[in-house]
Amino acid sequence: MTDQSAAIAQFDAAISQAKGAEQAFAALQALTEATVGAKLFTYMTVDMEEEVSRRAYTSDAKNYPTSGTKPIRYDSWFDIVHKDRQYFIANTIADIAKVFPDYELIDSLGCQSVVNLPVIIEGELVGTVNMLHVDGYYTPERVAQIRELIAVPAKLAALVAARG
Repeated sequence: MTDQSAAIAQFDAAISQAKGAEQAFAALQALTEATVGAKLFTYMTVDMEEEVSRRAYTSDAKNYPTSGTKPIRYDSWFDIVHKDRQYFIANTIADIAKVFPDYELIDSLGCQSVVNLPVIIEGELVGTVNMLHVDGYYTPERVAQIRELIAVPAKLAALVAARG
């Protein structure tokens, strides 16, 4: 069994027992860390009717707590992730700074690259998986791993989380 097979088997076992967002996204975080890697991992839900997003899960509750909502910002990131339903990828803090106002905090945590994976269920964007790591980390090869190993499990985690 390869390392990825073991990680997928561990995710399968964890998600099959998960109840609620915390357990579902903890299973997804473990899979992500074991296969692709992430220094900071969060999941944001999206409510387009209310035009807000909410952090439903975080690997760093001190700096990125799960409380509260924030308004949807209509910018280039929104166009890529919400309208085009594509991954947002930035591999330098300068590129992150163009779209995330909290880029200084992100940088202070040792994260200078990001991938935001849109989670689409029943044709609707329901959230984003947000993976951050060191400068230049999310190479085309790692993004391909995310597409292959994380995208479908992210949908499953979102469905389990929604069940409460």
